[in-house]
Formats: sequence, C-alpha cells, structure tokens
Amino acid sequence: MTDHFDEREIQDPDAREEDLGKRLAGLVRYAVNHAPGWARHLADAETDRVDSRAALAKLPVLRKSDLAQLQAEDPPFGGFVAGQAGPPPRVFVSPGPIYEPQGIGPDPANASRALYAAGLRAGGTVHNAFSYHLTPGGWMLDEGARALGATVVPAGVGNTEQQAAAVAALKPDFFCGVPDFLKVLLDKGAELGLNVSSITRGLVSGAALPASLRAELDERGVRVVQAYATAELGVIAYESEAREGLIVNEDVIVEILRPGTGDPVPEGEVGEVVVTRLSSSYPLIRFATGDLSAALPGQSPCGRTAPRIKGWMGRADQRTKIKGMFVDPAQIDALVKRHPEVRRARLVVARSGEQDVMTLSVETEAGSEIADRLEESLRDLTKLSGRVDIVAPGTLPNDGKVIADDRPVG
Repeated sequence: MTDHFDEREIQDPDAREEDLGKRLAGLVRYAVNHAPGWARHLADAETDRVDSRAALAKLPVLRKSDLAQLQAEDPPFGGFVAGQAGPPPRVFVSPGPIYEPQGIGPDPANASRALYAAGLRAGGTVHNAFSYHLTPGGWMLDEGARALGATVVPAGVGNTEQQAAAVAALKPDFFCGVPDFLKVLLDKGAELGLNVSSITRGLVSGAALPASLRAELDERGVRVVQAYATAELGVIAYESEAREGLIVNEDVIVEILRPGTGDPVPEGEVGEVVVTRLSSSYPLIRFATGDLSAALPGQSPCGRTAPRIKGWMGRADQRTKIKGMFVDPAQIDALVKRHPEVRRARLVVARSGEQDVMTLSVETEAGSEIADRLEESLRDLTKLSGRVDIVAPGTLPNDGKVIADDRPVG
C-alpha cells in the first residue's frame, strides 16, 4: 500500500513549514489569551510573532515532569486548557498523578493517519488491545479507527484466552496494542487450536519492537508498523510501509533539544523530543516529553514529505544524585556555554574507593591547557569536584546522554 491519507502528506516541505508557522503564531496568541496557565508560563516571553521554528525556540519549555505540581496548584489541568474550548469529552489519569483532557473532534489524538499508513481502511475490523482503563491508549486508537470507518473490538488488556477466541470468531484483520502482546495472542491461538490468521496488519506502540520480533511477526503473516504517542500529545510520529524512521504527524512540530535545555541539537544528534501540538482545545507549546530521539535527514521512500525521527531511544531525564547532591544536565550545558571552545561534554559518574567520582569528558581542540579552567567551572556550577578528560571532537557517543551514571546497582 503506497497511497496516502491525504494531500497534506505529500505537500512541498517549504509550504508545510509556512503553514505551520502561520498556525503556530495564532496558537500562541490564542493560548495566552484563553488559557491562564499559558499566560503565566509565557509571561516573560515574546509571544506577539512566534511564526517560525527559530521564534519557537526562544520560548520556554514546559516539562511533563512539572505538570503534576502545576495541576495541583491550579486544578484540574494547571490552567493549560483553553477556556473557550468547552468541556473535554473524557479525562484520563497518568502516574503523578497527571490529568489529561481528551481533545475535541472525531479523531482527537490524530491517530487516523498512522492507522491508514499501517494499512487500515474503511470497512476493516480492529482488535484493539490497548487499555481503556483510566489511560488514553485504547481510546486514542479507537477514535482514530472509527474516524476511518473501521469497526473496533475494544479488547483492552488481559483475558488472553477470551481475546484469542474473539479473534477466531470475529476475524479482525488489524491489531492495535503493544508488540509483545500480539505475539502472546498469536501463540495463545495456536495453543488453543484457534484460527487467528485473520490478523494480517497492525499498529503497535508502547514498547520496543525488536528486529527479531518484527521478523517473527512477518513470518507469521502479520505486517506491523510502529507509532510514537504520548497521553498528552496523541500520535506524534508513525512508521509507514517503508519502515525507515517515524514520520512526524501533521499538526505537530517536533524539536530535538539538548537534554535539560531549550536548545535544538544538530540534525542526527540524539536529544530530547519536544513537541508543539496545534490544538485549540488543549494547546501544548514546546512540551518536553522526556524521551530521546534524533532527526533523520531527507524524506521517507514512501513519498511522505514530513520530517522524520529515529523513534524512541530512551529517556532524557538524567538528573543524578552525586555525593548527596543532585547534578542536572542543565548545569553541564551551562558549563559548555561558559567555554565556547568546548563542543560537547559528558559527565560520567562512577565509584572508586567506596566514593562517588565524577569525570567530565570534553570534546575540544583547545588541548589539555583548558582542563584546569573546566575543573574550576565544574566545581563552581555543581559544587562538587571532578576530573576533566579532554577528548578529540567526535569521540563522545551520540546517545543523548549528558550525564552517564556508571555506578554499580545494588
């Protein structure tokens, strides 16, 4: 299947950026005027003309890790829901607790596009094994599938034997859920002697899809692709038949930032996924997911022209307690900015002689003579002493880690 959901998927990239810029400017003005949480959060920022990625990068980041406290101070949503949008149709609960309002409209999580890219069409039947209990996963895919004109079996989680029996009886052609459970479901069908071969395609998310598991599913006649989604943002990016990276969804702007900062990283470098969702009911502007990924160059071979990312590559929250004090990636970033000759830096924490020890590995061409000044800055910014190790540019791993905790567990 190489056709596309709509013409927006194959539009000229420059035209898409121009359109996103215009919509972004309107969204920021609307959020400040109609959502008191956004008015507070952006009070010190210039919001009159945020119409480009460069202008967007000057706004402060809103971290998911801060939402619980902000919502507790201004319940239930921290003031980030636009007052004129009307009541949300559903409210979900995530650990924290964090309360997420469902957006307005027939496909509030923007999931239909990802489902279409995975092969779902009107008239199909979806076995949806995402949870419907408190969390939004099941509802996101349910709404998106029904917006496409598909029938949904709301299977939820657990009850594997009953789910296998339902597949044998109802013969859905499409699966939604975590990839591991699809294998469990197929295995249970085989164990019980049930024909579950009607499922030939699927959209999986919520857990890693190892190459070995994908290959096994291919061999068993089920072609799956992945989606990257969060409770607050809906579907951020999705895989197509090309299986070459995840394509950024329409109606969102994705930035990859250096962890602990608001600064974009160069293309290809691993950093934190920060998303702006162009939604008037629950606008989210520079929302830091805490996830790591990297931008991919070029366009997908499937013909879709939106930017691509590599997919989920771990967590960005690297705040680490050392000798009883927390060290944050933002402190290491401040050190780098204090010394322009430094390209990149990585703080490694280890144990030696039953004590925590810090080593700051620094990419620079300045040579060892800068080490003393860097050690002084490290001590000034973290209030802890550490050794500086000068390395050649390009030496540090491209894994998004600013702080690497190598201390033994237990």
